Amino acid sequence: MQRAQLLKNVNPSVPKPPGTWSHDVMAESVKVPSDDTTYWCHVHRLPEQLRTKHHVVQFEAVVQEGNEALVHHMEVFHCVAPPDQNIPEYKGPCFAPQRPETTQVCKRVLAAWAMGAPPFVYPEEAGLPIGGPDFNSYVMLEIHYNNPEKRSDWVDSTGVRLYISPTLRKYDGGVIELGLEYTDKMAIPPHQPQFTLTGYCISECTAVGIPPEGIVIFGSQLHTHLTGIRVFTRHIRDGRELPELNRDNHYSTHFQEIRLLKREVRVLPGDALITTCWYQTTERTNITMGGYAISDEMCVNYVHYYPKVDLEVCKSSISNNALDTYFRFLREWEDQQTSSSQGISSNYQAVDWTPMRSQMLEQMYQQFPISMQCNQSSGERFPGYWEDMISSHVLFPLPPQARECSTEETV
Repeated sequence: MQRAQLLKNVNPSVPKPPGTWSHDVMAESVKVPSDDTTYWCHVHRLPEQLRTKHHVVQFEAVVQEGNEALVHHMEVFHCVAPPDQNIPEYKGPCFAPQRPETTQVCKRVLAAWAMGAPPFVYPEEAGLPIGGPDFNSYVMLEIHYNNPEKRSDWVDSTGVRLYISPTLRKYDGGVIELGLEYTDKMAIPPHQPQFTLTGYCISECTAVGIPPEGIVIFGSQLHTHLTGIRVFTRHIRDGRELPELNRDNHYSTHFQEIRLLKREVRVLPGDALITTCWYQTTERTNITMGGYAISDEMCVNYVHYYPKVDLEVCKSSISNNALDTYFRFLREWEDQQTSSSQGISSNYQAVDWTPMRSQMLEQMYQQFPISMQCNQSSGERFPGYWEDMISSHVLFPLPPQARECSTEETV
């Protein structure tokens, strides 16, 4: 059975310019570890043709036949460093202690793919910049392997194919991550038919990260793990809600295409983008933490836009002070076994999650101050104080969508 979104942009694909060539960024015969979740990193040097600037006009996954269920999602990152700096061509687990520190500069997203996504084609006015005299020639492929059976016999050669044109388009394109940080500060109690988490790209961040003329968003990829059932991103300007950026009311982790928007959306400095994910944990017996494992959860919207700016990540989580206050309340007033000497995950797991405590947690996430990742492509935060920030408020929400069907009874 194949899922499909029927009400979507059906504009014809943009033809590739003459002279377009392809280049594969591939992992090579990876002996996948027998863990249920592995993030595998492969640093790759781009070919000499990219000594001059080109544009990526399309990219797609190249998944080894028979390994479709193993490869959950992939990203290609550019290593942001001086053009003459050599980056070690590391191949191994992304979080291994032996991974060279110098590979940590590989953070700017060039391409992102997830299970179910078809090839992504850029609009004719924009392309993803790659190469040039000031461009470091190293990129890093990151693959999320999902191995719930913990098999030890998987061998994989998978990657991303880039279609590259020497003919430059009008605008350089880029990718911004919206939503929640990958952190165990955000969690979902068990036995929940519906639980919401919201990540904020607040106006203070777009004010420093987006130029006066704004950016134009043309594509969006929503992403959660196994318990996500609905995802949407709202667009706020001066407290007034504008039309939504993207929404999937029947989200599936097995169908995560990058969707070209029906209408391009201009985001101005000072706008806020609010990404909300709904989760269902009725079959889980313990709390689900935010994190990288497939059994953990995420809430992300990768938005594709032009012209490229230095804002790379605009995501939030509950502030540390707010979370400490919440755990202290549970200990002192609810007689829960939380402690300031325990880690965040241990504190969440120590709670007996009754319906009332689950509701309190959801309200705390909605009302308490947040910590912001307002990050440049280098991985550094933009200058400013980004802790204990106030989340974006919607003073004038959109009216409920009118029903098109008649409410009159028919005989």
